Amino acid sequence: MERNWWRGAVMYQIYPRSFKDTKGNGVGDLKGIIEKLDYVASLGVEGVWISPFFKSPMKDFGYDVSDYRDVDPLFGTLNDFHLLLDKAHKLELKIIIDLVLNHTSEEHPWFLESRQDQTNPKADWYVWADPKPDGTPSNNWLSIFGGSAWQFDVFRGQYYLHNFLKEQPDLNYHNENVVKAVLDECRYWLDMGVDGLRLDVINFCTHDKSLRDNPAKQELSASSQLDFPDTYSMQSHVYDKSRPENYDFLRKLRALLDEYPDRMALAEIGDDDPVKLSVSYTASPDLLHTAYSFAFMMNKGKIPTPSFFKKAILDQQSFDGESWPSWAFSNHDVMRAATRWSGTDFDHDPKLSRLLIVLLCSLRGTAFLYQGEELGLPEVQISYEDVQDPWGKYLYKKWQGRDGCRTPMPWSANDTSAGFSSSEKCWLPISEQHIPLSVSEQETQPDSLLRFTRSFLAWRKGCASIRWGNIQFVEEYAEPVLAFIRNEKGESMLCLFNLSEQECSVPLPAKAVLAFEASKAEIKAEKCILPPYGFSFFRL
Repeated sequence: MERNWWRGAVMYQIYPRSFKDTKGNGVGDLKGIIEKLDYVASLGVEGVWISPFFKSPMKDFGYDVSDYRDVDPLFGTLNDFHLLLDKAHKLELKIIIDLVLNHTSEEHPWFLESRQDQTNPKADWYVWADPKPDGTPSNNWLSIFGGSAWQFDVFRGQYYLHNFLKEQPDLNYHNENVVKAVLDECRYWLDMGVDGLRLDVINFCTHDKSLRDNPAKQELSASSQLDFPDTYSMQSHVYDKSRPENYDFLRKLRALLDEYPDRMALAEIGDDDPVKLSVSYTASPDLLHTAYSFAFMMNKGKIPTPSFFKKAILDQQSFDGESWPSWAFSNHDVMRAATRWSGTDFDHDPKLSRLLIVLLCSLRGTAFLYQGEELGLPEVQISYEDVQDPWGKYLYKKWQGRDGCRTPMPWSANDTSAGFSSSEKCWLPISEQHIPLSVSEQETQPDSLLRFTRSFLAWRKGCASIRWGNIQFVEEYAEPVLAFIRNEKGESMLCLFNLSEQECSVPLPAKAVLAFEASKAEIKAEKCILPPYGFSFFRL
């Protein structure tokens, strides 16, 4: 396969609200990202995915766009983004922007026109449906954020579809004018020079035109991060998303991207069978370039067993096509993996955090690190008074929502608001637990996770097998050890990971030569003794 820049890369996700504030208002901005791009480049990543910074009423913190072509004043100006893009490219960093194409804000001009009546030029730009004779919605579709996915609008006398918040009406992709308009929004940013598009909930774009009811799910799966009754997970989502008609749109989007050299599209997949759909969306050159799912971002408790990781990866490889996967353990929507897999509430184990960096970046695919993972940041406990996430407000105290992974980045242990802002009051509180893990503290510690991340990613850049090779699991190693071999053009690397808190001893092939080790593993007499959450790499 052609080695495009994104294939085998390590990317860094920035959540702008929480990265760096230069205005002193307690909210991060584009100038803050510019200020810290040298830091990002120092990690050894190939590029940056930036969560939405477009004009928005911020009902869902930027994922409700009211103008695709302008920067929200909260984050800065369009000129700020031009400066950001220029600096990133000078630092040899690629920039992926986060486009939300399934829905807009209810304040988007398209929706304001569409809702006026049933005959205006944009009347069919969103998904509208008449109520049943008893006034209820036309089908049983549910919103991820709770309740019906339909909201009655008195202007039209109809319901509109919203798979997320009621302030996020879904666009109608059965309308070719909508498809053309959305592609024009993508073209605007590609013309500007962005290197890629991260496509938010892209499998939601097309719905069943007949609005058939979803059937009940026969067996509840781990498709939700909620560990209590969740009605959305009780349905099999065969009609409200992941429709076969969506491939027509994906091909048009890929054709647009192919007009621009060296650009890429990253699909976000949330589905009942996320790995299968991720492969399907990227299986051929006329579809998307790569996709990631929540396959590794849902399980809570102790770090999963090797079989958990094997299954997702083997499933991905079992489908036809030439799909190249992307993987993440954390992002802005889920509990941080350092806590989620620690087995404790709002705590972390530094050894586990180190293992997670190495494991994620050793899997076959493109790796996405979320800001703060290189520091080992744990999830933050949020009081009800501080909750900002509408999902969290709806479910508190059952669940605090997504705010715990979105708190500001701790840059300094000694400055106001951990160096994130000059304001003592930030949009989300900064955890005292994060202060000793701040960048300034870890820069001075030779064995810190931050400095380790740099050294590991530097080694990885020169390791062709880890970046591009195939992956073959070694079944001779018993759990809790995950073992696989990465092969690329004559270079073979045995990768060993102890996914437990107990020391493990494993045999080594006679020809194995230590290539990378930073977990204090003991190697003697053709065996490797891996400490708790230890790892080692051997050339074969």
